Amino acid sequence: MEIIRSDDRTPDGAIGAIGAIGEGGEPDDAALIERSLQAPETFAALFDRYAARVHRYLARRVGPDEADDLVSDTFLAAFEQRRRFDPERAPGALPWLLGIATNQIRGHRRAEARRWRTLARARPDDAEASPAERVADRVDAGAAARALTGALEEMRPGDRDALLLLAWGDLTYPEIASALEIPVGTVRSRIHRARGRLRRHVDGTHLAERSDHGE
Repeated sequence: MEIIRSDDRTPDGAIGAIGAIGEGGEPDDAALIERSLQAPETFAALFDRYAARVHRYLARRVGPDEADDLVSDTFLAAFEQRRRFDPERAPGALPWLLGIATNQIRGHRRAEARRWRTLARARPDDAEASPAERVADRVDAGAAARALTGALEEMRPGDRDALLLLAWGDLTYPEIASALEIPVGTVRSRIHRARGRLRRHVDGTHLAERSDHGE
């Protein structure tokens, strides 16, 4: 990886590229963000790289219509906060962006609750039911979908955010820690607590179904 320092200059005296250049010849995320401090238009490259991933995460939480607006809000907030980006906290910008997206969701809780109800009514083989199966971790997908709404509503906001960044943001524990600006140990505790609550709801759903069928 080639490192180009901020004081490197072209023959005409202009400041050259800043940061690290990857093997493919494109600046890495940290380099793009640093460069955008002097050339704001270069921040658009991060949108090209991650808008689809951010939209997918938001759509799973609040639905596609709300997600369209929140993607724009997320990248606008990221642009305004780009001086705060710390490349030492995460290898790339995605956890940082999903952390900002998670903060944006907090003003759209009603839309998120509607989304949960949609997921709870989904068939086990629906495309949107599969994340619920992943969250439940080896529990029945259909029961997980039906239990999802109640479990998520009862979770502490921090537990819910950590769990859904894992299940729907596809982040690792260290990346979730970076996104939420908390220690990895706290992430582990929150996800353990959230999974436990979800499993209790799934178990309760199973018991209710058995009772309804006279078993």
